[in-house]
Amino acid sequence: MNEMINWADFAKIDMRVGTIVEVNDFPEAHNPSYQVHIDFGAELGIKKTSAQITTRHTKEGLMGEQVVAVVNFPKKQIANFMSECLILGAVDGADVTVIQPKSSVTNGLKIS
Repeated sequence: MNEMINWADFAKIDMRVGTIVEVNDFPEAHNPSYQVHIDFGAELGIKKTSAQITTRHTKEGLMGEQVVAVVNFPKKQIANFMSECLILGAVDGADVTVIQPKSSVTNGLKIS
């Protein structure tokens, strides 16, 4: 188990729901990845990320799907691509299952 956090630590994490609007192959990435563009609604707009989710998810299957992502990390350069958020998933080795709301919700809603 990792180090325990307190409520103030948890409150710093800005997790939001967004809809995937574009998915591209990312051959320049060190590990198999997609370049994913996610619409987080009017407040945050569209953010992009590099996601190592190619084992369990196809580009076509991800299009239009809602995901949960952390949106307040600093931008991170990955090869020739700037990642702006982090899609959350359940990780089992190289298999990552994306965390999704069971029902459709408004883009940009906070997770708490």
